[in-house]
Amino acid sequence: MAGVSVWDPHALNGKLPRPDRTVDVLVIGAGPAGIAAAIEAAKLGAQVLLVDENPVSASLMGLDTPLYFGGRMTPAVQRQGRMIEQLLAASPDLEIAMEMGVEVALGTCAWGAFVNGPGLGTLPGPVVGLADEDRAWMVGFRKLILATGARDVALSFAGWDQPGVMGANGLAALLGRYDAFSGRRIVVLGSDDLGLETARLALDRGLEVAAIVEVREALQGRAAAAADLRARGVEILIGQVIHRAHGGLDGVQRVDVGPANGAVRSIDCDTVCLAVGLAPAVELLNVLGGALSLDSARGGHAPVSPDGVTTSLPDIYVAGDCAGLAGTGADGVARATAQGVAAARTALGQAAARLADAPARASLGYQLDWMRALIGVSDDEVIVCQCEAVTRGDLLGVQPPRYLDRSQRMVARDLHSLNADGPVNQDQIKRLTRACMGACQARRCREQVALILALATQSPADAIPLAGFRAPVRPLPLKVLADWDEGAAMGEGWDVWFGIPSQWVPYQDIGSDREAMHIAVLGGDMHL
Repeated sequence: MAGVSVWDPHALNGKLPRPDRTVDVLVIGAGPAGIAAAIEAAKLGAQVLLVDENPVSASLMGLDTPLYFGGRMTPAVQRQGRMIEQLLAASPDLEIAMEMGVEVALGTCAWGAFVNGPGLGTLPGPVVGLADEDRAWMVGFRKLILATGARDVALSFAGWDQPGVMGANGLAALLGRYDAFSGRRIVVLGSDDLGLETARLALDRGLEVAAIVEVREALQGRAAAAADLRARGVEILIGQVIHRAHGGLDGVQRVDVGPANGAVRSIDCDTVCLAVGLAPAVELLNVLGGALSLDSARGGHAPVSPDGVTTSLPDIYVAGDCAGLAGTGADGVARATAQGVAAARTALGQAAARLADAPARASLGYQLDWMRALIGVSDDEVIVCQCEAVTRGDLLGVQPPRYLDRSQRMVARDLHSLNADGPVNQDQIKRLTRACMGACQARRCREQVALILALATQSPADAIPLAGFRAPVRPLPLKVLADWDEGAAMGEGWDVWFGIPSQWVPYQDIGSDREAMHIAVLGGDMHL
C-alpha cells in the first residue's frame, strides 16, 4: 500500500552505534597542508583532531605502505619511541598545533571514510574509521579536510622486484622524516624537478648519487638545479634508460644503463630511486564517493574542485598534494601551506585567499615515455605486480594467477577481445589476473598497470578508468577490525546476507540436487 512503510527486523537502520566522539574539524594528514589547516581551524575556534599514520610501523613499511620504501629502512624503524622523536623533530609545526589546542593523533591511520548517500543510508552521521596497532574505532566529524599527500609512481623493469628499488617520496621520508635510510649510493630515474630535488636531498644527507638517468632526449627539470648537481659530481645521462638491476642477498648491487637500442654500461649502486612521478593520494575521497578527474597537469586522478579545496561532497575538503601536486622544494611547501589555510577557512565559512596555480606538469606523457622505453628493453617475464607475481605477459594475456589451473576456459579472453567490448577496465583486469590485488594494495602497480593497458591497446591514458579503492585503504589485522562493539541489535539477523540462498549452500552443492535440501533445512528467509 502506498505510503505504508514495512519494518525489516534484519535491516541495519538505526542499529549502527554512534561514534565515540564527534569533532568540528577532522584533518587527515600532518604534512605542511594538514598542519596548516589544523592550526587555522583552531585559530577560528574549532575543535580540531589532526590524524597522521606516521610513524608508520616497520611491518607496513615492509609492505611499501603508504610509500614505496623498497626495503631500505634501517632497524631503527622498529623503535616506536625513537620514530616519534624523529617525526616531531622533522615537523616542528606540530608543536605549534598542539599549543593551539589541536589534538594530534600520531601512528593512527584513517582506513575508511563514510557518509550517507547512494548505497549507504544507515550511518548515524559522517564518520572516519581510524586504527592504530591495537584497535579500530570511528570518529564523527562536521567538517573533514583530507591532506593525505601523494604516492610514488612505480614502473617495472628487469630486477626491480628486490630490495633497493624505491620511490622518491619513500626516500625523502626515510632521509628526512625518519633518518633511517640504509643505502649509500643511489641512481635516480627521472630528471624533472622531482628527480633533481631527490638527488639534491640525497647529496645533502651525505649520500653518493652515482647518476641521474633521463629517458627523454633533453633535461626535464630546471637547468640551474641540474648545473648545481653536475658541479657536485653527479652525472646526468640523457636519452638513456635502465635495462636491468642486478642484486645479491641484500638487494641491488649494480644497474645496467644505456640507450634503448645501444650499448649498456654498469653502474655500482645499492639503491635505484624512481622519480618519474607522483600521484595524488585520493583513496579516501574515492571511498567517500567524491568526484575525480584525470588531470595530467595535477599528477593524475585528482579531486574535481572549483577552487582547489572544495570537493563534490558537502563538508569534505582537500589540501596539499592530494588535491593535485603542489610542487617540489620550498615552493611546493609554501603552496601546500596556503592550501591548508584556505581549506580550513572555507570549511568554517570564512573568506579564503585565492590560491596561486601550481606549476603544470606533463606527468602522464612523461610516465608513458618511461613505460614505453622500459617495455622496449625487457621481455614479458618482468614482474608487474610483485604481491601476486603477475608478469607483464600475464597482464597482456589476461592470464589468471600462476597458482591456479590455467584451463582453456579460463584463458578464452585476451586484452584485445576485452578492448573490443569497450575501454579496458582496470578493475576487470584485476579480477581476472589479480594484478593490483596484493597486500601493498596496488601502491607499486596501480599506475603502471594503467599505463601498460593504455600502450597495449593504443588508447589515451584517460581512456583507462581509475581502478576503484575500497575500505580498508590500509592493510589492517583482522583482530583490529573485529574488535568493535556492534551491540545486541546488530547481532540479530546479521546472518541473513541479503537473503541470497547460495550464501549458505556449500559451494560444491550449488546446482546439485543437494541444494534444495540445504534451502529446506535453512528455511524460507535464510535466517539461521
